Amino acid sequence: MDPRHVTLPEGLTWLRGSPGGRAWLEALPGLVAECVAAWDLRLADPFPDAHVSPVLPATLPDGALTVLKIQVPDRESEHEAAALVLWDGDGAVRLLAHDPARHALLLERCLPGTRLSELDQDSALDVLVGLLPRLWKPAGRPFRPLAAEAARWADGLVDRWERAGRPFERRLVDAALDALLTMPPSQGELVLLHQDLHADNILAADREPWLAIDPKPLAGERAFGLAPIIRSFELGHGRQEVARRLDRLTAELGLDRERARLWTIAQTVAWSVGSDYLAQHVETARWLLEDAGR
Repeated sequence: MDPRHVTLPEGLTWLRGSPGGRAWLEALPGLVAECVAAWDLRLADPFPDAHVSPVLPATLPDGALTVLKIQVPDRESEHEAAALVLWDGDGAVRLLAHDPARHALLLERCLPGTRLSELDQDSALDVLVGLLPRLWKPAGRPFRPLAAEAARWADGLVDRWERAGRPFERRLVDAALDALLTMPPSQGELVLLHQDLHADNILAADREPWLAIDPKPLAGERAFGLAPIIRSFELGHGRQEVARRLDRLTAELGLDRERARLWTIAQTVAWSVGSDYLAQHVETARWLLEDAGR
């Protein structure tokens, strides 16, 4: 593939909606060409399902299969490379090279690349119960602390909800705010968290059966790390499915069910405003709010 003619996946067209996004897209072919030259890559067309950053299959001169990821500069993925370095391939894809100036990552390719979401829910939870403790490594800087991120989500949440036209009931906003403001001081040990570890961000691989990809890292308590999985509608969307994920993960990983429930409400509501998955997130938050006292 000619790096000067990168085909933009449909999921990245949202970048054209802002001056900064359009400028980044104009620079993208040059960034790809520079990475090809620096790492001596042969590229194929980008994976079509990218929604945050373009990801291109690549081959090294020795025939090794890799992935070139050019990050759209973004707060949540700012320390992705540092997370991959800390994991060092233990349950996650390996980082082979990193070019901070170009926001470029050269990554291990997962083959066959089947998504965890293609398994039934209980089989997927079996995988996650084994995988999560390996990813929860003690962590501090440079990762943002969960307490700081919770304060950021809480700040202006009501205003964002109102600007969006009050797309769901105020009781969900209030529940999220209460959790975001009261939970951080009583956290347990701070570990590295993948705050977007839904079932499509875990792929089947040849080096290990399953590997995590695309970390959006934070340093926080383990109970928070269950939030993206509990709301992972790829594993089934319904009151019973959500409760099943909450119950199994907390019981089998020895975590506080109430803290996991509250953190999931908090992050799900904070991330729902403006999300393409608003309806699913809101339903999940409602079910978890109504689950209080179990």
